[in-house]
Amino acid sequence: MSDSARELIAQIGSRNPGEPEFMQAVTEVVESCSVVLDKHPEYRETRMIERMAEPERVIIFRVPWQDDEGNYQVNRAYRVEFNSALGPYKGGLRFHPSVNLSILKFLGFEQIFKNALTTLPMGGGKGGSDFDPKGKSDGEVMRFCQSLMTELARHIGPDTDVPAGDIGVGGREIGYMFGQYKRVRNEFTGVLTGKGLAWGGSLIRPEATGYGCVYFAAEMLATRGDDFHGKTCLVSGSGNVAQYTIEKLLDLGGMPVTASDSSGFIHDEAGIDREKLAYIKELKNVRRGRISEYADRYSSATYTPLDSDLDHNPLWDIKAACAFPSATQNEINGKDAANLIGNGVMLVSEGANMPSNGDAVDQFVDAGILYGPGKAANAGGVATSGLEMTQNSMRLNWSREEVDERLQTIMKDIHAACVAASDEYGTPGNYVNGANIAGFLKVAGAMRDQGLV
Repeated sequence: MSDSARELIAQIGSRNPGEPEFMQAVTEVVESCSVVLDKHPEYRETRMIERMAEPERVIIFRVPWQDDEGNYQVNRAYRVEFNSALGPYKGGLRFHPSVNLSILKFLGFEQIFKNALTTLPMGGGKGGSDFDPKGKSDGEVMRFCQSLMTELARHIGPDTDVPAGDIGVGGREIGYMFGQYKRVRNEFTGVLTGKGLAWGGSLIRPEATGYGCVYFAAEMLATRGDDFHGKTCLVSGSGNVAQYTIEKLLDLGGMPVTASDSSGFIHDEAGIDREKLAYIKELKNVRRGRISEYADRYSSATYTPLDSDLDHNPLWDIKAACAFPSATQNEINGKDAANLIGNGVMLVSEGANMPSNGDAVDQFVDAGILYGPGKAANAGGVATSGLEMTQNSMRLNWSREEVDERLQTIMKDIHAACVAASDEYGTPGNYVNGANIAGFLKVAGAMRDQGLV
């Protein structure tokens, strides 16, 4: 890393103390784009990265609500409207006890570049709350969502900021929030994506992040004349992204063998087939149960409970060819990366946002494996959200085949943009640099054109 890059990281870090996740995301972008700043000094002179690293707006508010026993509760919520150079702020809402400003700023910062890579007119943003929907009744979730949207409604809109779902926010939560937005604003507009199909949602949207992650991985494999047939694949998570990653792997001939949740993971040596995947969907989406029940149902599977004392995750120490981290940020550390590489993994494609820490990323890049960072590999979700926004604006719905075809084309274009940028700036095959540089150049160009705003 150059001295100027270190100085820039230190400068941004001094303005954002106590925000490790955000600074991890910023550091990666600065490292990748320092060569761009050397080639285009005008971006250094206009302090382009410093401006990108400062949100245009951060909204923090309380969310009071009443539980089923009549007790008053209060949570904290945020919306980080990070960058609107390319279009309305776009990014999900996360409901999880771990939510804080650092996590949402890292997610929003990543979203700037991810959205730029899709080629669709979307800026970057993110939001959420430390509310935990796990174990809550439908009535409690509804009252919380209505209270949150009563405040959030004044800050968002189809031409201003269009939130979506994320961890803890699925179709149920989107529905409750949309209903309250409609009540408060007296308008039926495409203000949220991930809506139900009967009221403005898009086909393929639930599948899009997982499908897109596998499409991106297939493009990476194709650069080496390879495909998924016969390859054992590790998948973490058991929510929306993981489920549809598994589904698309099955479509393309891969053999997924793992899934996980916050309690532990299952390993099914026989492979997770379509019948078993249907069970996972019913378990997690309908019954909201724990992944351990999978091992009770299928004798070919073993369950390993989470052990917080371990310095690695045993899920990533299973012999396989491909890995798809699809749970949460920093779930792969340096030891996990070493285990993956040592066990012969040739491809890592990130379905989650920043699931690999800096040490792990460095190991993947140094080992020369095919490594698709989240801002490129998991962009299919927000890309299809963008397609949902388009359909809402046109007041029509495209067919499943048309949306899927557009999604595949977008993921191929993202892959091509990453390859072209990494080649042009002297690091061929480095998808981290390719994604960061390609996204940065597009956003920086728009910011330059729009003046000092």
